[in-house]
Amino acid sequence: MEIKTHRSIDQSLCGAPLSLSPGQAIVKLRTDERMVADERGLIHGGFIFGLADYAAMLAVNEETVVLAKAEVKFLKPVRLGEELQAIAKVVEREGKKSRVYVEVKRGEEVVFSGEFLCVTPEKHVLEGK
Repeated sequence: MEIKTHRSIDQSLCGAPLSLSPGQAIVKLRTDERMVADERGLIHGGFIFGLADYAAMLAVNEETVVLAKAEVKFLKPVRLGEELQAIAKVVEREGKKSRVYVEVKRGEEVVFSGEFLCVTPEKHVLEGK
């Protein structure tokens, strides 16, 4: 399936798609030194959120999709060098809105979960009216 959205994203920071099908995406991210928050190797949550957000965008996979709202839970810390997988599924569509559930796992362990409200406007959000 062709990627229609977020084609210019830096996949080394937001993850690389492993699987893409209608309404679902799986994205893999290997954490690295750029993501570290402290001397112990804790990965900053923004990178985990970025992985989940990118997976949600790919699950919707419309050219102009954007994030409108997210309700998330950071469940476990992530360390430098760990590999994560985000599994995103569209659970509801209503007009231009899609509700996407995302889990981020380290192996079988869930480290993050969230519900993302994605909106698909008719034109790019940076285009004038």
